Amino acid sequence: MAKFTSQIALLFIVVGLVCTFVPVFSVNESEAKSLWDTCLVKISPHCALDIIAIVFGNATINDTCCHDLVQEGKVCHDTLIKYIADRPALIARAALYLKKRDDLWSHCIAISKTA
Repeated sequence: MAKFTSQIALLFIVVGLVCTFVPVFSVNESEAKSLWDTCLVKISPHCALDIIAIVFGNATINDTCCHDLVQEGKVCHDTLIKYIADRPALIARAALYLKKRDDLWSHCIAISKTA
């Protein structure tokens, strides 16, 4: 039960981070719902936080999260990271974040092929 509670808490953290980093005016309601329905539900909250920490920080990813990321799909990964990187506070380093996004995707594809 404690594990379930912590997973719910992580889900709320991920949703909060996405809401914080995604400007309301850049995502219309139907587009945000589409992203939620097709992308965020495919990946665990823990892995979503790890991916954000990798792209926007200096964290590392484990093989399980790599597999989740590949299952989420490149379009979802690219779109979600682009939305976050387009925040006014982050846009000056958007090129770096997009490169890290692409590097992470390549790394995870390589991990998935070896499993």
